[in-house]
Amino acid sequence: MGPDSNFTAQKRSGTLPTTTAATPNGGGARSRASPAIPRGRQIQKTFNNLKITLLCGFVTILVLRGTIGFGNLVSSEAEAEREQMQEDINRILAEIRSVDDPVDPNEPPSADEEVVVSNGTYSLGPKIANWDEERKVWLSQHPEFPNYINGKPRILLVSGSPPNPCDNAIGDHYLLKGIKNKIDYCRIHGIEIVYNMAHLDTEMAGYWAKLPLIRRLMLSHPEVEWVWWMDSDALFTDMVFEIPITKYDKHNLVIHGYQDLLFEQKSWIALNTGSFLLRNCQWSLDLLDAWAPMGPKGPIREEAGKVLTANLKGRPKFEADDQSALIYLLISKKEALMDKVFIENSYYLHGYWAGLVDRYEDIIGKHRPGVGDERWPFVTHFVGCKPCGSYGDYPAERCLKSMERAFNFADNQVLRLYGFKHRGLVSPNIKRIRNETNTPLVSVDQFDIRHSRQQSSRSRS
Repeated sequence: MGPDSNFTAQKRSGTLPTTTAATPNGGGARSRASPAIPRGRQIQKTFNNLKITLLCGFVTILVLRGTIGFGNLVSSEAEAEREQMQEDINRILAEIRSVDDPVDPNEPPSADEEVVVSNGTYSLGPKIANWDEERKVWLSQHPEFPNYINGKPRILLVSGSPPNPCDNAIGDHYLLKGIKNKIDYCRIHGIEIVYNMAHLDTEMAGYWAKLPLIRRLMLSHPEVEWVWWMDSDALFTDMVFEIPITKYDKHNLVIHGYQDLLFEQKSWIALNTGSFLLRNCQWSLDLLDAWAPMGPKGPIREEAGKVLTANLKGRPKFEADDQSALIYLLISKKEALMDKVFIENSYYLHGYWAGLVDRYEDIIGKHRPGVGDERWPFVTHFVGCKPCGSYGDYPAERCLKSMERAFNFADNQVLRLYGFKHRGLVSPNIKRIRNETNTPLVSVDQFDIRHSRQQSSRSRS
């Protein structure tokens, strides 16, 4: 296995090849740059540098005073001023050189704050060895929290973004649209949803932040059977389609990808971690334990990135990312892991946006929602756009226009019940498509997307 800079992902007729996964902060490609310094930190450093310049200039004036004859007449007051000035300089330099996050001086240290001591291989938490048995007992003791409802496993959709505002206001606007889209889908399909904006583990910030979050949710919600991670820059675009969850009764990880790219090509884009399902069980906790050690920021992540680049075909040189690490893990431990992994490509659990958004009008003219594949993509994932960040792999104007089209394409499926639709796929404005009647339940039976979902399920079975 060696790096091959000439490798190009093979395209398939009828479906799109996988691409890279996004970050949990709302998106992003796997060809990453170092995270941009927050604007507030940049302003603070500029201000500190200005203070240093002024202070150093003042010191120079004092020195010149002593040189031209006032040196022996310096009062104790002037000496005290110089000492205070030197203390200020040292304090400012310490602030500039600090690599830690700023701390609120008015916030006392928490007495019950968890102290993590690094001792060998990084771990997401204490080793758990009997989760299946403990969870089974808990479920039997709490029948009011069943893990199956009406014969269907309980699913928790999880997404998130960083705790700070986006670098631009439009980024926050599209994060809001993204969560609105996910809430609509979950409401229609009876799925619970969690949106996280906290770094549960600062060592695993960035695109690794999903791992400690998923683990905590599994342990805190034993009633949940499946945890479904979805990047903030991925949108549901088939609001009728429902994941065929019974198809995965014998599996614990469901992820979009291609077997040949994984085991024959050993490609770094063989799978996509922008949207995947993980069963709440001991196997999954063990997988997270094996997956996480490449994630801690700093030298560990940088050195792990070199290993991944050397062993995965086509991977550029950058720090370890969660997608490459999972691919490397599954290749390395194929015999131990793959019997519980379902690599899905019969529908778009992850659909690369660049090959989809310009086809929406053609899709609307030829097909109906409920199929989830190239005829009406289930998920449209904006890999490489980074609407919340200050950089991306594609022009911002193209990304924002495409995200607007995808959102409105999906939103029209929801608005249809109420008798409205968007005036166009790039317009936030809506128009009426039917008049009110004195028999509203007729419209509910005819236009409620939940009825379309049931009909689609029956047709597939």
